[in-house]
Amino acid sequence: MSYFNVRVYGLLINDEQQVLISDEQSGGKIFSKFPGGGLELGEGLIDALKREFMEECNAEIEVLEHFYTTDFYEKSSFNDSQILSIYYIVKAVHPLQLNFKSKVFDFDGDSLQSFRWMDLATLKMEDVTFKTDQTVVELLTIKQTT
Repeated sequence: MSYFNVRVYGLLINDEQQVLISDEQSGGKIFSKFPGGGLELGEGLIDALKREFMEECNAEIEVLEHFYTTDFYEKSSFNDSQILSIYYIVKAVHPLQLNFKSKVFDFDGDSLQSFRWMDLATLKMEDVTFKTDQTVVELLTIKQTT
């Protein structure tokens, strides 16, 4: 391992109890994850998450509460770094203006990203690619049953 890679993600849950999933293609890989991305040097977690939502979704968000921070080792799928991921529950300040998809990896034209709503009641670990996201799905499932 040569360095830490700090990531921040938002769990955006709508009134229909669906969570927003981002399908992406990057670095020759295809994957599904929660919206968010990397922390930049000199940036705080909340500012990074707001920036990522603006970049990815053209959406202003409000961060409501911390949900989970990685508590196990995970090597990046893209480089020689150790991943540390922080997840927050967020809400959109205004309704999202995205072309939501119903199928996985349904990219428009040259776009390498698409978004889907997934029902929390039927969300499975296999619906997301990375181990940290799968852990969050498991925790969301537990939260739904309590």
